[in-house]
Parts: sequence; C-alpha cells; structure tokens
Amino acid sequence: MSGIVSILKIAIDIYASLLLIRVLLQLVQADFFNPISQTLFKVTSPVVEPLRGIFPTIGNLNTAGLAAALLLKWVYWLIVLTLSGLIGPQMLGYLAVALVELLGTLIDIYFWGIFILVISSWVGTASHPTVRLVTQIVDPYMAPFRRIIPNIGMIDLSPMVAIFTLMIVRDRLMPQLVGVIQPLLG
Repeated sequence: MSGIVSILKIAIDIYASLLLIRVLLQLVQADFFNPISQTLFKVTSPVVEPLRGIFPTIGNLNTAGLAAALLLKWVYWLIVLTLSGLIGPQMLGYLAVALVELLGTLIDIYFWGIFILVISSWVGTASHPTVRLVTQIVDPYMAPFRRIIPNIGMIDLSPMVAIFTLMIVRDRLMPQLVGVIQPLLG
C-alpha cells in the first residue's frame, strides 16, 4: 500500500507543479503561443477550467490554477489520513501543510529555472523555446537582484545571490512555518 501512496504522491507533486507553472506563466504574461505553454495549458485545463467560476482571475493571477494546485496537495493528505484512519478535525491543518508544500514547489521552480538559465547562458541556447519560457518566468524574480548586484566584468553574480536567497527561505523560514503548523495537526 505504501508503494501506491508513494506513486500517488509523485503524480500529485508533478501535476501540482504543472499547475503552479501555469499560474506563473499567466502571472508574468509569458508567450502563450510557445509550444510548451500550449501543452501545459491543455494538460491543466481539465482541472483549472471548472474552478474558474468559483475562483476568478484577479489581474494576471489565475486563482483557479492556484486553488487547484493547493487542493490537489491537500487531497493527497486527506487520502493519507483516511488510509491511516486519522481523519478528523486536524484535516484542516493539513491545508496549511499543503500550502507550505506549494511554497516549497515554487522555490524549486525558481531554483531550477535559474539553474537552467545559467547553464543555457554557458551553452548558448538562449533562443530555445524552453529557455525563453523559463526566462519569462524567472526574470521578474531576478530583476531586483540584477538591479542591486553589479556585474563583475562579464560575470553576473545575481543568479548566485538569487539562489542563495531561495535556499535561505527554504532552509530557514520554511522550517519555522512548519513549526507554526505543527500544533494544528494534533
């Protein structure tokens, strides 16, 4: 049974990541006609479109996609609690766990996005559709670092500082959030 739960966890994490990337693409108004954007929208539409009536888009923020990702992560915990026979009032606390997990996924998306951009700048594949899309997602996060940290000759240190910032949030702030949530779980 734990093997099936592990596979379910992986599938939910992947799909929630795709939903979150969709939210980011819409938030930054990335190229909708990019083939990767098109595929991502087609894969996530069956879950996002039914939720649009409940969660309207606010500005560029697709709240339906965000809610879908959060609910998907929460459903995993509800399944685990049900299988463990622990379903009860603490199940609402697991909504907060799902939110923290989604924040972790967001950090991972930006971490790997920056990593992809750094590698592509070395290899010279900046015009590839995937790299262009990653650039559109990561640039708003990178912009403040690029304004503050000057280049040293041809070396841009801002990606390193941006990654260190993500690591600090993941390693220092997220455990504190988990500590705040822990009492809610019973």
